[in-house]
Amino acid sequence: MAHYLVIRLSAIGDVAMTIPVVYSAAHLNPDDRFTVLTQAFLIPLFHNPPKNVDVIGINTKTTEKSLSGLLKFISVLLHYPFDAVLDLHNVLRTQIIRMFFRLKGRKVYRIDKGRLERRWLLNSHNTHKRPLRPVTERYADVFRKAGLAYQETFRSLYEDAAPDTKFFKELKSQEKKTWIGIAPFAKHPGKIYPLEQMEQVVAALSQREDVYICLLGARGKEEKLLQQWEAHYPHTECIAGKYSLDKELALINRLDLLICMDSANMHFASLVHTPVLSIWGATHPYAGFYGYHQKPEYAVQLPMLCRPCSIFGQRPCLRGDWACLKGIDPTIILNKVDYILSLKS
Repeated sequence: MAHYLVIRLSAIGDVAMTIPVVYSAAHLNPDDRFTVLTQAFLIPLFHNPPKNVDVIGINTKTTEKSLSGLLKFISVLLHYPFDAVLDLHNVLRTQIIRMFFRLKGRKVYRIDKGRLERRWLLNSHNTHKRPLRPVTERYADVFRKAGLAYQETFRSLYEDAAPDTKFFKELKSQEKKTWIGIAPFAKHPGKIYPLEQMEQVVAALSQREDVYICLLGARGKEEKLLQQWEAHYPHTECIAGKYSLDKELALINRLDLLICMDSANMHFASLVHTPVLSIWGATHPYAGFYGYHQKPEYAVQLPMLCRPCSIFGQRPCLRGDWACLKGIDPTIILNKVDYILSLKS
């Protein structure tokens, strides 16, 4: 029996993508133990874990932000009886953690991010772009390097235990037949469908009598805009900032469809086996960050030679007009909604 420290500190969507891999590995290696190190606020994501999985938190925005804070944290971490470290992040902080464990004679395995492949994918002269290895498979490779058995077994966080849905009584769903979630935001502008165009999607869907629209976002500016949409359109409710992460996951599990960007919400929905209509601009599913077991044909994107121009969406538009996003007519999204929902009926 071995005890493995599995590290993925951020970002939210990337941490979510580790869950199918960690849970699958834990199921296939029941005599081993896995402790996941991630941001403390993301611990609720690891819902219904296998019995041999634990999660511990770190706070890289506060107590462990500085080098001295990180070193204090590592000094405590070194007292745990870990036999090996599986680094699914491979950034400066995790490299420092790895170094100390290696000095103690522990085995260390790290992810290969495929940086050269990513650069080639972004190269505008590359006219024959192909999908890169999915990030979940790159995570799985680390477990395989450590000699662990691996096979995909994960289906949903709620496969063995249903979520608590008592709070649904607070919602304005009024027993609507179809629940559609809309999460129109992302961390970077290269991932965000123009909000005025997304509002047209909300307006059209809100006219359907059998539909309840759930608007997801963060507190503050996002919440304020979504509240305005709620006030203007029927059968629409803003839940931004209302619920804890575990309740949001339960709500996303209830949705018949989630419309979102290349964002953490896509990965949340994938964890609970909810179909996603994802909208792509500067980024591309080929980079390997597509939702776990989401159908490729559910992605909405334009076939432009300049795409992708970014892996994470943070780079400025080379054209200066974000045509990759603005060029997606709302009717394209609405038609895709009808297509996906027709498959469920």
